[in-house]
Amino acid sequence: MEGIPDSQRESLWVQRLGIYKQRAKSPVPLVVEGRLTRMVGLTIEAVGCQVAIGGRCLIRAVNGNRVEAEVVGFSGDSLFLMPVGDIHGLSPNARVIPTQRGCEASVGTNLLGRVLDATGSPLDGKGSLRCDERVALAGRPINPLNRQSIHEPLDVGVRAINALLTIGRGQRMGLFAGSGVGKSVLLGMMTRYTNADVTIVGLIGERGREVKEFVQNTLGEQGMSRAVVVATPADQPPLMRLHGAWLATAIAEYFRDQGLKVLLLMDSLTRVAQAQREIALAIGEPPATKGYPPSVFAKLPQLVERAGCGSSPDQGSITAFYTVLTEGDDYNDPISDAARAILDGHIVLSRRIAEAGAYPAIDVEASISRLMNDVVDQSNILAARRFKQLYSTYQQHRDMISIGAYHQGSDPRVDEAIAYFPRLVEFLQQDMGNAVSLEQSLTQIKDLVAPDEPAVGPSLDSR
Repeated sequence: MEGIPDSQRESLWVQRLGIYKQRAKSPVPLVVEGRLTRMVGLTIEAVGCQVAIGGRCLIRAVNGNRVEAEVVGFSGDSLFLMPVGDIHGLSPNARVIPTQRGCEASVGTNLLGRVLDATGSPLDGKGSLRCDERVALAGRPINPLNRQSIHEPLDVGVRAINALLTIGRGQRMGLFAGSGVGKSVLLGMMTRYTNADVTIVGLIGERGREVKEFVQNTLGEQGMSRAVVVATPADQPPLMRLHGAWLATAIAEYFRDQGLKVLLLMDSLTRVAQAQREIALAIGEPPATKGYPPSVFAKLPQLVERAGCGSSPDQGSITAFYTVLTEGDDYNDPISDAARAILDGHIVLSRRIAEAGAYPAIDVEASISRLMNDVVDQSNILAARRFKQLYSTYQQHRDMISIGAYHQGSDPRVDEAIAYFPRLVEFLQQDMGNAVSLEQSLTQIKDLVAPDEPAVGPSLDSR
């Protein structure tokens, strides 16, 4: 400070001292870095730093890039991490730098019409997101005694579901199906025809080709205007597939808290379970049930329970449909069995019905809506019950009827079922381009199974 007058020099020292005092009041915490010691598959092991479960670290690769990873477990002084993105370039003893970032998502009305990846970054090339609010991916639990009750029916536009498996607004349903039986088509019908303010679609672990097809063909420009799509295809790391499911649910929770009626479609819950299984087995958790570790069956309820009605009348609702892939058409595999126990009902698609050319291939005998009695009146319940009784009676005697072993007049119940069966099958079928409202569905089923009316009459399409 040579050449500066004493009065100015004193002023500069006072100014600098003030800056140092401000820095001393809010010191920057020291970051203790670690180093990478082991990597097997996608599991990264690091020592020398302490980070909580769910925390993020940056690993400096040889090529200068930084690989982001999340802490998923620990043992002694070792941390187990899973990468968020590409892992190429990692080497032994690479620096592991803890960050202050947590698992959060940006939310806001600007998300409508956008396609995101599991990190919340846009995939549609429409520019960056302008969302100021952030919420935790894990969400916050709602006191079960504070949840609003479900009492309003939801129109999904599918006649068989509206009439026989009526769904309440805020209900959580499972769509159980093997491969190639029309699961995606039925999901697309409900996406287009369901009466909802906002639609959140989570495409988790499915084929990448289906993402573009779902956005362009199923939703279309009109559907995307009130929808948000979160896509994490099968080639993404297991941690990202989990985050995709959490992100879709967190976005749905945000819009529900704004008082909107939200439709959440997640395809599929099975891929979420498989992603958690990959992570759990990689960090050493022992398998328990047919190769699935216990943490899988703990994570599924945590995800599903976040859907439903809000805790106050001012909040909206999340009506959720989770697809469950039944591998080998085994409806009793561990994931299917667990999903049936934690959901409010299930819609089963039958390969036998699909192979007969009847779509949607809903097996009404194996499907159920646990809240139907709470959202429709008694006359509709009795009509649905009579429909199922007639349908089930025919199916029980189907083999005898087919080979001509049954003689008319042997059992009045079977005779009645035979007379009604062609129209029952016609009722269950619906073209994917036509929507049938809830009111129409309930009226048609009551007219169809009314005991005083003849079983043979005009077709449903001519009404």
